[in-house]
Amino acid sequence: MSAGALRALHVPGRPLVLPNAWDADSARLVVEAGFPVVATSSAAVAAVLGHPDGEGAPVADMLAAAARIVGAVSVPVTVDAESGYGLAPADLAGRLLEIGVAGCNYEDTDHSAGGRRRPFDEQAARITELRKAAGDELVLNARVDSFLGVPDEAAVFDDAVARGRAYLEAGADCVYPILVRSPELLGEFVRQVGGPVNAAAFPGGPGLSALADLGVARISLGTGLWRHLRGVLQDVLGGIAAGRLPY
Repeated sequence: MSAGALRALHVPGRPLVLPNAWDADSARLVVEAGFPVVATSSAAVAAVLGHPDGEGAPVADMLAAAARIVGAVSVPVTVDAESGYGLAPADLAGRLLEIGVAGCNYEDTDHSAGGRRRPFDEQAARITELRKAAGDELVLNARVDSFLGVPDEAAVFDDAVARGRAYLEAGADCVYPILVRSPELLGEFVRQVGGPVNAAAFPGGPGLSALADLGVARISLGTGLWRHLRGVLQDVLGGIAAGRLPY
């Protein structure tokens, strides 16, 4: 399936659901369950490689992991490319296309500068460059990090909308206001931004059907699936340590 076909799956109100994978085996399971696309979680991939999130893993290791996932499945793979690992946008596009990726997340946090958010015009210019280099061969999901770690989501709402609009105008296919917790603000973001929106599904937040009702076009589980299964493994290991076999 091409990037164009992946792009067509972003339908407001009938969202593409992505239970993010972290290796070839989990990617195969996603496909076996009937999902038409595999997405990766950078935090989960980095963790299984022994590195912290936030571009703590070497870019070569992250791209090699993505290549293994692409090679393991016959559906499109969209990769969480974080903020680009210090690569120029054109270089990032080339390396993603070289391994057969159909899409990528691209965030506006600058990990090389202590986690600050880039000015929106700077990030928009990076998206424009990435789009120019990739043509239509990558589905660009531009992450909007305005809501991360803020106590008052309403106070950053206008900034998030301005970023979302700028990123869409710059060439993004979809924008991702990650971890906005208020369903009302998420719904208003969808209404105001004027393009496809990716939402995160997380504990205590709206369920899949509720997110669809808000008009999102894409739903990511992010690290959720990996964290859940890691918790299961911790419980099982605790039982083994206490003398109980899990099977």
